[in-house]
Amino acid sequence: MKHRNRLVTSLAALCCATALPAAAQLGTTAAEVASYDKPDRAQKLVEGAKKEGALTIYTSAQNKDLGAVVQAFEKKYGIKVEMWRASSENVLNRAVQEARAGRSTMDVAETNGPELESMHREKVLQAVKSPYQADLIPEALLPHREWTGTRLNVFTQAYNTSLVKKEDLPRTWEDLTNPKWKGKLGIEQEDSDWLAGEAGVLGEAHAIKVFKDIVNANGISVRKGHTLLTQLVVSGEIPLALTVYNYKAEQLKKSGAPIEWFSIGPAIARPNGIGVARKAPHPHAAVLFYDFELSPEGQEILAQRDFVPVNRKVETPLSKIPMKFVDVRVQLDQYQKWVKLYSELFAGKSK
Repeated sequence: MKHRNRLVTSLAALCCATALPAAAQLGTTAAEVASYDKPDRAQKLVEGAKKEGALTIYTSAQNKDLGAVVQAFEKKYGIKVEMWRASSENVLNRAVQEARAGRSTMDVAETNGPELESMHREKVLQAVKSPYQADLIPEALLPHREWTGTRLNVFTQAYNTSLVKKEDLPRTWEDLTNPKWKGKLGIEQEDSDWLAGEAGVLGEAHAIKVFKDIVNANGISVRKGHTLLTQLVVSGEIPLALTVYNYKAEQLKKSGAPIEWFSIGPAIARPNGIGVARKAPHPHAAVLFYDFELSPEGQEILAQRDFVPVNRKVETPLSKIPMKFVDVRVQLDQYQKWVKLYSELFAGKSK
């Protein structure tokens, strides 16, 4: 009997000893960290992130734009952040290829909504519970929570204020069929999501007709890259552009450039956002940065860079103008359709 009691005691001690490492390991995977929602969540994230000491972000944002958020994060938490920047397509491709190869390099993806939705469908991202999600506009939140909008890409029109008078601006798309706009119009090469949004406002048949009429009447200069297109408005090479991101026009305007943005009808908006990798090598730092960018502190930094934040506690001038939101899930499902239509309407149509 004594031998049996000693055996039971030994087994109990062994069970406790083996349970300790499991308890110590709790919260070391992205799934565990991202789902933790106890009151000490923030404390545990900071403690874990400081132990990890690093964070890797794949992004398509300009270094000086997202870099402002990164610098504030590094200063606040003392965690070194490495940013790899490329086009949104290349960010998607690298993230997917690495995930399929079993490589774990990316902690956070910060890029365009359609690419993030593609990562969700490729099972690259991890659902996250964050207290800051309650403060966001509905359009920033996806049901699966595997990525969340951080800012809005708002498509607006922009003009060179030295070449175009405000009183001469078009009030409707039909106004751009006027011969006075011949040779003066430009558009970005790959804005099929903008076209899908306009079709939602105007009706698909009407949208196709009016843009076809504009191009047939006056031609259009098609350029790759929104930053380039906006700079060409500033230089005067393209007096009026149909699809610029309002934040870039606003940044250049504040620097003294002769540019102003406006909107014909509701502005078309699409969320860009953030996602945490399922196999993030630094999960605490990844979720901590996720929270930081969605917090009023991080959102205010984006607003100072003239982005349109998604946290309702941060004011923005665009909060008061009508916007039509593109559902990235629908746009992704109908991607080939809108790319084909966009190409048919605008490609090679300069006059």
